[in-house]
Amino acid sequence: MFDEVTAVMRSAWYWTCLSGYRCHVAMDPVIRLRSAVALAGRFPVLAGVDLDVWPSEIVLLQGANGAGKTSILRACAGLLRVAAGEAVVLGVDLTADPRPVRRRVGLLGHASALYDDLSVADNLTFAVRAAGGDRRRVAPALERLGLLGRLPSTPLAALSAGQRRRVALAVLVARDPELWLLDEPHAGLDAEHRDLMDALVLDATARGRTVVLASHERHRAHAIAGRIVEVAGGVAVAPAGPIGGVGPGRGASPIPAVEAGRVA
Repeated sequence: MFDEVTAVMRSAWYWTCLSGYRCHVAMDPVIRLRSAVALAGRFPVLAGVDLDVWPSEIVLLQGANGAGKTSILRACAGLLRVAAGEAVVLGVDLTADPRPVRRRVGLLGHASALYDDLSVADNLTFAVRAAGGDRRRVAPALERLGLLGRLPSTPLAALSAGQRRRVALAVLVARDPELWLLDEPHAGLDAEHRDLMDALVLDATARGRTVVLASHERHRAHAIAGRIVEVAGGVAVAPAGPIGGVGPGRGASPIPAVEAGRVA
């Protein structure tokens, strides 16, 4: 598994070096938030976020519990209404109508959004069809996540927590969305499948996908992320910039000047 992660990391690093700064200057950001505000009742869970995420980046949202990381992910997935400010994801204005973006993003969160009464394979097929994807991706995704033998025909309700997490990840792989939004992606996985999670992320960005993740497992997240954004109080307070070392996005960071409280 280590060799697989290393090979994908090298390919992602090579792709990023080829694209580099000029690629990001020429392209629109995948995510553009400007003074974005989102409410839970009357409470602002996002209090004026400014953030740009560029194509094929892996960006780590870092901060304490309740800082707003999950809210940023949910807003970008079109699941949390942006009440004020600017929020554009994949060219879709979320303040006008977030529904068109939902087929194009994949959110791996604490809730799996799976159906207990459906089999593993049927859950994947349903998710892929709902997103307008290719059903031929279901079988390779099941194989990649080790969901073999009797597991594809097993009802989700009969699975362990770890197996359910692997099914949720298989849904993401089968859908292969343009934007991957990962909330604690390593949670519930054993060491082997945590390595696989990292390999899948690196493979996705090598193929042109973009990844934003929130994780408390900093040693793992830092090994794959190209940039850190610190979040606190519902805003991006301290963009830390590129992470040192070898990995996607490093050494060729396209991020222009940073203003206080703004990632741009």
